[in-house]
Amino acid sequence: MKAIVVTDQAAGKAGMQLVERPEPQAAINDVVVEVHASTITGDELSWPATWTDRAGKDRTPSIPGHEVAGIVTAIGYGTTGLSIGQRVFGLTDWYRDGALAEYVAVEARNLAPLPADVSFMDGAALVMSGLTAWQGLFDHGRLRAGQTVLIHGAAGVVGSMASQLARAAGAYVIGTGRADGRKTALDFGAHEYIDLENEKLQDVAGVDLVFDIFGGDVTNQSAGLIRSGGTLVSIAGPTEARPVNGSVIDFVVVADPNQLNEIVQRLREGRLRTYIGKISSLDDAVATFNSTDRVSGKTIIRVRP
Repeated sequence: MKAIVVTDQAAGKAGMQLVERPEPQAAINDVVVEVHASTITGDELSWPATWTDRAGKDRTPSIPGHEVAGIVTAIGYGTTGLSIGQRVFGLTDWYRDGALAEYVAVEARNLAPLPADVSFMDGAALVMSGLTAWQGLFDHGRLRAGQTVLIHGAAGVVGSMASQLARAAGAYVIGTGRADGRKTALDFGAHEYIDLENEKLQDVAGVDLVFDIFGGDVTNQSAGLIRSGGTLVSIAGPTEARPVNGSVIDFVVVADPNQLNEIVQRLREGRLRTYIGKISSLDDAVATFNSTDRVSGKTIIRVRP
């Protein structure tokens, strides 16, 4: 099969290659998925799991891309809940080869059925952004109707998903980001927007929840904007910032088919939409990921037409 591999952490995306690899086999509790759409997360090549196994041993050349949408073609021993020919989408294990390939072996528990009226490209685009936003807002942030949430990077892939989910849950949404992100953030559900290049974050006060993707100074400033008892949730890693009488949670997204079912149902009902910026083929994926052009939205690799 064709696959994108990485071999050199220092080279990053510049070290990507399109190669021929053996097709994967379905281990116990696995399925093999014929990949129709996948992508790569922005900082994925900085993750230790991309380069080493759980014991810390080198596992390169490795296949990146952990968001997958496709069709089940084989089922491993003991696997239940899925069938051959079924459309699925989900998140592959960080320490295993990913889905920038024609086939990928995935634990069945990491996948959810993809309804026939949802495209493979939308399915792939929902996985990481949808799960990250859902878990940040509801599992860790305990967001409720009537609360105010400050979402950093609201014009980005995760932020735009979080804005839609938070607004639909009855929260008041304040988005932040670059000056040129205002229209996008408001279009995806933010009630108001703070341009971090020209406006003061400190003018905001009394928010119940901050959803942070930036880290650094933005995180430190954000802690002071949270009302007593509120929460700072971050995917940017641990921070020393602390809201008054509140809590700080940094987390790594996990696979959850039940949440994917909830998210894709909202998309089917028109209450949620993906933010796809560019679509490329597997043959052109290396050039696409190494392009210096700034692309808004998620870049999707369409593995099959």
